[in-house]
Order: sequence, then structure tokens, then C-alpha cells
Amino acid sequence: MSKLELISLMVTTAAVFGWVSRRWLKLPITIGTMLLTVIASLILLAISAGHPAVHTWAMGLVGAIDFENLILHGMLPLLLFAGSFLLDLEALGREKLLVTLLSLPGTLLAAAASAGLMWLLLPAIGLHTTWLACLFFGALISPTDPIAVLELLRRVGVPRNIQAQLAGESLFNDGVGAVLFIALLEASRGTQPTFVDVAGFLILKAGGGLLLGIALAFIASSLMRAVDAYQVEILMTIALALGGYALAERLSISAPLEAVAAGIALRRFNLTHRHAEIAHESLDRFWEVIDEVQNAVLFVLLGLMILAIPFSGLALRSGGLAIVVVTLVRFATVALIVGIMRTIEPGYLSSIRTLSWGGLRGGLSLALALAVPLQQGRSWILVATYSVVLFSIVVQGGSMDLVVGKLKIKRPRIKDKEAA
Repeated sequence: MSKLELISLMVTTAAVFGWVSRRWLKLPITIGTMLLTVIASLILLAISAGHPAVHTWAMGLVGAIDFENLILHGMLPLLLFAGSFLLDLEALGREKLLVTLLSLPGTLLAAAASAGLMWLLLPAIGLHTTWLACLFFGALISPTDPIAVLELLRRVGVPRNIQAQLAGESLFNDGVGAVLFIALLEASRGTQPTFVDVAGFLILKAGGGLLLGIALAFIASSLMRAVDAYQVEILMTIALALGGYALAERLSISAPLEAVAAGIALRRFNLTHRHAEIAHESLDRFWEVIDEVQNAVLFVLLGLMILAIPFSGLALRSGGLAIVVVTLVRFATVALIVGIMRTIEPGYLSSIRTLSWGGLRGGLSLALALAVPLQQGRSWILVATYSVVLFSIVVQGGSMDLVVGKLKIKRPRIKDKEAA
């Protein structure tokens, strides 16, 4: 299958399943497309059991898709940039302390707790693995996925302050998780970094990515102000999203954090320019469309990944255990950090229930799971990760309307401009 045929198949599947989701199933596009793709993949697996030609075609389709590279080095730059560029900066600025706590110590704490519980409980279901393998799983599953979370926030009526908390955390903690994952990869190749080494690695990689994104956004914003053509401005933002990410990877610093910093910084720098100088509406519409289209295609890819995952009875039990562990760790971590915030600032408005249940996992976790060395338990990690991703998107994402519906909406601590 050629690259053009593969892209055509992905986009067509996303379009058809998206239409069915909205027209008949009345589901959000991302949840509907992934659910329908999973069902179609399971049907394909059932048919292929008795038809070798179908099995050969299905395996050829999966083999033609390099999921790890396509997600990490293809779709992620534009998705992260779009999500951060379209953020509500005013609300995010008011929630910066909670976002920082959830993104950095919260992600590290969740990774350690998830790894520890899996290491203790996996032997109970008959799966004996290494501590390093559990650390790999903890590092890749602890960050909430920005793509899944941002789509969810656009769909449900979450209060503005909680939107900023959940969206801001999801955009930053994936970079922290990715850097931690890379440090573990180095450890698996023979080096044994100390805590100080890992902390320095995190600061260098994360800080370098943030600084590069801000610097490139300043240059791009200045150039955009000097022209009066929205087409050129759009090209400048695409160049920033893709070029900045590629440069960060070349410099061996955090590319995801570079993309997030670039999107937020560009929005901030552009707000200082008059509407006559920057085509704000055209830029927003363009990136909203890019975000929606790529989301639909990404969730089709996530549904297709079921064809490439080595399921077994033992691995499925590890998946069920992972769902319970990750859900409980997420709730405990959020409760602890929100509790700290309420101690620092009495009356602080947040929702432990919404932040916990809204912490979805998605393509980033699966892409990292594919990068785990085979000898470090990649088989069970893939199944456990896919189980958590499927549960979070279909069950948690599908039920967020009920969670938010029961949430008592309170007035933000600072009155929104829209209500002023």
C-alpha cells in the first residue's frame, strides 16, 4: 500500500466514522471514531481467523503504519501547537501555580506511585516483571494526553477556571513525562543515573525546550507584524510549529514543551499587536480546523492499533489491573495537590472529581509504549497502556457530561471579563 493510499484510507475512515458518530450515534467525533475503528478492527480480526487473505491484508495495513514516528514526529507538533495557541491565556495565568504543581511534582509522583503499585500487584495475577519495566509504564501513563483532554473540554461545559487547570496541565505534563521516559531509556542501555542526574536532565531538557519555544515565537510574531497577508502569517505559524519542534529534537531538548511554549508565547506576543497588524480570526480558524481534522485521524489510528497489539489472557489481566491502578493514582495525586492549594489559598476553586476523571490518556502514551525495549516488558506494557487509553477515552471521556452535570458550578475567584 502506497503512502497516498494509506493517508486516503485514514482520512476517509475518519470522515465516514465521524459522520456516523454525529448523525446516528450522537457521540463526540473523537470517541465515536475510535470506538467504531476498534469495533471494525475486532470484526476484521474475527474474519481474518478463517480467511488468510484478509489476515494478510490487515497485517500489511498495520505494518505500513509506523505508529511511533507518525504520532511523535508527525502529528504531535501540530496538535500540541494548536492546543496551546488556542488556550485561554487569562484563565491559565490565574491557575499557573496549580498547573505547575500538577505538571511537574504531580507527574513525577504519579509515575512513581503507578510503577510501585504495578510492581507490587502484577505478581498477584501471575506476571513477574522488573522494576525498570514498571518505571517505564509509570512514566508513559502518568501524563494526561493534551489531545484527548482538549477535545473533551470543548465538548462539555466545564467551568472556565477548571478548563484552564486541566488543559494547562495536560499540555505541560506530557513533556515532563517524555523527558522522564528518555532518562529511563538511558538507564536501560547500561548507564545508571542518580537522582541528581535525572533532576538535572529534566531541568536541562525541559528548560531548554521552553526557552527555545519562547524565543522562536518572539521572532515569528515580529515577522508576522511586518506583513499584511494572512496567508503568510499562517505559513509562519506552521513553520514555527514544525520547524521549532524539529530544531528542539536536533538540539536534544524537549520538543513537546518547545511546541507548547511556542504556541502560548505566540498567542501572548500577538495579543500586544492590533487586529490590523495580525489576522487573529484567520489564524484561529485555521488552527481550529487543523486541530479537529488531526484529532479525528489520530483517534482512527488509535483504534487501528488494536491490530498491532499482542493480546493474551495474562496481558489482558495486566490491562485490567493497570486501569484500576492508574485511576486510583490519578485521584490520589489530584486530591493531594488540590489539598495543598486549598491550604495555601483557602477557598481555592477546583474540582478533584473533574480533574481526576478528566485526566485522559491517548496517543502520546501509546507512542511511548512502542518505544519501550522488547526485553523490558514491551508486550505487557503495550496491552496495559492500550487498555488504559481505551478506558479513558471511551468510558471516562464518554461519561464526562454526567460528571460535569453533577458538578456545582461556582463563580471564579476573579470575575470573568465576559461577565463584567
